[in-house]
Amino acid sequence: MPDEALRHFRTAVDRGREIEEDWQRQLDAYSKKYPGLFEEWKQAVSGELPPGWDSDLPGWDPGESVATRAASGKVLDAIARRVPSLIGGDADLSESTKTAINDAGDFDGQTGAGRNIHFGVREHAMGAIANGMAYHGGIRPYTATFFVFSDYMRPAVRLAAMSRLPVIFVWTHDSIAVGEDGPTHQPVEHLMSLRAIPFLKVVRPADAGETVEAWKYAMENREGPTALVFTRQNLPSLDRKMYGPAGGLKRGAYVLADAEGGDEPQGIIIATGSEVHPALEARELLAKGRIRVRVVSMPCWEEFEAQEESYRESVLPSSVDVRVSVEAGVTLGWSRWIGPGGISIGIDRFGSSAPAKVNLEKYGITSEHVAGAMKTLLRGK
Repeated sequence: MPDEALRHFRTAVDRGREIEEDWQRQLDAYSKKYPGLFEEWKQAVSGELPPGWDSDLPGWDPGESVATRAASGKVLDAIARRVPSLIGGDADLSESTKTAINDAGDFDGQTGAGRNIHFGVREHAMGAIANGMAYHGGIRPYTATFFVFSDYMRPAVRLAAMSRLPVIFVWTHDSIAVGEDGPTHQPVEHLMSLRAIPFLKVVRPADAGETVEAWKYAMENREGPTALVFTRQNLPSLDRKMYGPAGGLKRGAYVLADAEGGDEPQGIIIATGSEVHPALEARELLAKGRIRVRVVSMPCWEEFEAQEESYRESVLPSSVDVRVSVEAGVTLGWSRWIGPGGISIGIDRFGSSAPAKVNLEKYGITSEHVAGAMKTLLRGK
């Protein structure tokens, strides 16, 4: 290296050391003057969650009717009180998505104060901004809009997955149960299209209990983005003394209700989100005819696929090949779990404008239809 170039190199190295030493001095001074804020800053930059961050999450009584979007709002608020680095907003839909943090103020773009960001009706920009926040570090960003508008965000969501950014994407109004808004606002193909994105964890909880666990899962997932997909309509909170614990969500799928008497089931019904409820009702209908059925809640395909084979086998035993899936979306991909001989109940066309209950009945998302499908398979055995 020529002498002149060597001198420039050494000067640059020395300057770098001076900057680093100055930064360390300022950091040491700050840590002594503001020890609490310094610890908070260290946690935020490292991505660690504060001790007790999930100690006061809300709960609901069995049978209590609540939309998972509403339950999500309460969980988000409880987590935000404990995790100051959790910051985000919505595409002008917080009244519907329930994603405004209470008493946290609006981000003003000037002083940096406020934790609620008003992104405006620009979903792609919203996702891109959240990615930038995650790239910077020290912030855990989330975004929110209607599920059907995830299409507008796809490039940003794909980039978050490609870059393994821990952004939390909240999407509500998750099926044709949106109702009278009609097919333009009713997501049908969206669940499957998002499941196709590598490293994106798509979580669709069945009730308020699973919604709590979904947020816990999202907060603890630092390996990439998480999609939380919630209902518009109310759903009953499941009695976890009767059914499997909601904590099973963290493994992607779990046995929610087993065959009567503890015997091996004759068939398995697999469902996600709001369709878990007609699946459970179908199990009861079939039990009246002494047909033994297991119901599996599968809120996250990707996490279940990542489990060890022994666990997957315990939930979906290969010895039971009579299987029915039910999900208010396209059936593409369900053969992965029900096999070539199973029946997938779903919606392989666009929805219609009608009240939620009418829509679901017209498209066959009912306990009677699910039970009938199981009987059809068993007759063929």
